[in-house]
Amino acid sequence: MNYPLLYLEHLSQGDLELLAQIAGTDSGAIRQRMLQRPEVIDDLLASRRLFEVIFDSSRDLLDPGSSSFLAFAALVNRSASDLHDASYVSEWSGPGKRLPVFDVECLREFLDDGARRYFLVEFLNSFTTVASGTFVVQTREGIRHRRFSELDPVGLAEMVELLPPAERPGGYRRLGDVALFLSGVLPDHTATHPYTPTQREWIARSAELGVSEVVAKDEGLGFMEAAGAGWYRKAVEQAGASVSTGPTFLRGLADRFSEARRILNYLADRYLFRQELGLVTDLG
Repeated sequence: MNYPLLYLEHLSQGDLELLAQIAGTDSGAIRQRMLQRPEVIDDLLASRRLFEVIFDSSRDLLDPGSSSFLAFAALVNRSASDLHDASYVSEWSGPGKRLPVFDVECLREFLDDGARRYFLVEFLNSFTTVASGTFVVQTREGIRHRRFSELDPVGLAEMVELLPPAERPGGYRRLGDVALFLSGVLPDHTATHPYTPTQREWIARSAELGVSEVVAKDEGLGFMEAAGAGWYRKAVEQAGASVSTGPTFLRGLADRFSEARRILNYLADRYLFRQELGLVTDLG
């Protein structure tokens, strides 16, 4: 994955000017450097100076010249730097509860990969706004209008099942994202708003979870982890049925869902909510 080019698709002119300021050059030159030397983008995003400029403690808001995408890029890279030197992380163990866990090496290794860092940045930025609306279903009682929200995996899963086959892989991919967001960024909210047995059954069926897996993952965030990984795998399988090769990156992410969730738990606890940066949408 040529992820520096993907970054350039998201960075605003203000972002480029800020990065150029950090590098001591102009925005045109910094764009050219990023195209010629991909490691430049990694160095800039990992810069402590960039983090300090965007999240200047003397201001109540983010630097007005930077986009939310660049802000999340700085946060993901700052978290990678933190974990590089950490001997333990505070692991989610229940609503409002965290315990020290010394298994950090797998998190470091996850974040060592530039494509995975890019995924987390784009993933977080995609939730700064949440899509919602209505869709029509045919029931025994006739046509009914159902509401959906991207943060409601039950309603979203029902809507995805009604999509044309060619569009379902993208729907399952988004369901996997939603499960990762709920378990990674909002674990306390997720754990204190359990699904009903009927809702769990619908989620399990949509994610193709086995009965034994549902029972084993009944407590904490395990059920959402299993569902998210299942949806990512389903996205790969259904995409692979329509193209020659499925998205191997997403398959790898499904296998490492727990690590992605733990990294997001750390980032959210350390930066999003503790410092109240206001980057993530309010659930209301």
